[in-house]
Amino acid sequence: MSRDDASSTDRRFMAAAIRLSRRNLGLTGTNPSVGTIIVKDGVIVGGGVTALGGRPHAEPQALAEAGELARGATAYVTLEPCAHHGRTPPCANALVSAGVARVVCAASDPDERVNGKGCAILRANGIEVTERVLAEEAADILAGYLIRSVKKRPEVILKMAISSDWMIGAQGCGQIAITGKVARDQVHLMRAQADAVLVGVGTAIADDPELTVRLPGLERRSPVRIVIDPQLRLPAASKLVQTAKVVPTNVVAAPDADSAKRASLEAHGVHILPGELHDGKIALPELLEDLAGQGMSRIFVEGGASTAEMFLAENLVDRIVLFRGGVVIGPDGIAAPIDESRMPDEFALKRNERFGDDICREWVRRL
Repeated sequence: MSRDDASSTDRRFMAAAIRLSRRNLGLTGTNPSVGTIIVKDGVIVGGGVTALGGRPHAEPQALAEAGELARGATAYVTLEPCAHHGRTPPCANALVSAGVARVVCAASDPDERVNGKGCAILRANGIEVTERVLAEEAADILAGYLIRSVKKRPEVILKMAISSDWMIGAQGCGQIAITGKVARDQVHLMRAQADAVLVGVGTAIADDPELTVRLPGLERRSPVRIVIDPQLRLPAASKLVQTAKVVPTNVVAAPDADSAKRASLEAHGVHILPGELHDGKIALPELLEDLAGQGMSRIFVEGGASTAEMFLAENLVDRIVLFRGGVVIGPDGIAAPIDESRMPDEFALKRNERFGDDICREWVRRL
């Protein structure tokens, strides 16, 4: 097989492993959702993805499915196999014990317990290792884990629906349907892949949203809901509060927030997160650090112009997703805080897709 043929084959099977890795996005706790497939004689004989909660890892699951066929096979792994001992042996050692002949890796793991050590274990045991095959594509899926490992905060994904005249809503009109059902279903899927969905209290009051996943079969994948609400203005009658015992709901409050309001929300099952104040607003870097400490890797920001502006001003946004519909809102509209003509220089267009009649474009911060 020529070098070009081998590279084409490696890319094809790694692309399959990356697709597999998407399955448990948002469901693997502090661990990344990694995909692994075992290939022998051009046939996939085993596959695995990081399990719910983060254990077991993808590699031992794929090896178990392959059984004896793993001996002499090639393993395709979307993230460098771990090299540290926990409750189970390192995945690099599991690959060695299974007798695989070759391991193809995509993204490198910045965790200091790994960071090249996994590949070193494989090579020391005579296994051929090929690194960085579709590394950028794998890192795009693993961005939450990689950003949390390097920056000690979750990946922040800012989503906005924008009208054809560049508005995100209208003054005093509450929620306006800017996009169609197909695009809205895509937003639900994006929620399902996040650890938390976040809005400001202004949006929570004006729109009274549920912020859940309402796709058939995926309802249980609704992420934690977070409302930035320094003075606890969120009404007890709101959908977010009334469903807090069903879907976890956190409200970020200032230290001096009214104790009676705090008690009322807590009685409905709302968890109050203490937030630090900076210039009268919740300090977002400290909040994100706290959320990372809770194991969150992907925060989906949906709430309002002011909340979007806060995250953008603090340079805390990693991914910008704009859904553009054909609706015209007019002069009473609320202008979008960012649009295609005002995209920060450090962001590159990653995707340009159509969902029904609506256009979705996604920009990602260059690392």
